[in-house]
Amino acid sequence: MQVLLNIDVGDVTRAITFYRDALGLTHARTLLEGAVAEMLGAGCRIYLIERATYEPATESGDALRTYERHWTPVHPDFVVDDVDQALAQAIAAGAIAETPVRTFDWGRLVTLSDPFGNGFCLIEFPGEPYALESGPSGTAEAP
Repeated sequence: MQVLLNIDVGDVTRAITFYRDALGLTHARTLLEGAVAEMLGAGCRIYLIERATYEPATESGDALRTYERHWTPVHPDFVVDDVDQALAQAIAAGAIAETPVRTFDWGRLVTLSDPFGNGFCLIEFPGEPYALESGPSGTAEAP
């Protein structure tokens, strides 16, 4: 099984630049007459899909797509070696930091949004993801 991550954006060209500069992803190819960009370098293929603002978000057309700030129940977490450096790089590329960098027993995390309002996190782990330095099992549930 593979995981593919699709991210709706208002402008695919701007999104390619943002995800390249903010996270170091590589633009592999453009598909569907320029409406979709395939980005590599995050452990799965990421597809940036251009969708017009106020386009129907569902088949019924009851909800319109907007690029105002939103959080969805599913969002990508990008594991980085140095969260402070990665945060500075993301902000320089146009990301908005939504929280300060927070420190937990299992690592450090900051929440951000891309220029289109999509939420994502940068996470720095000192070892295995969500591993606690002490505790009965040595692991912890994700936040």
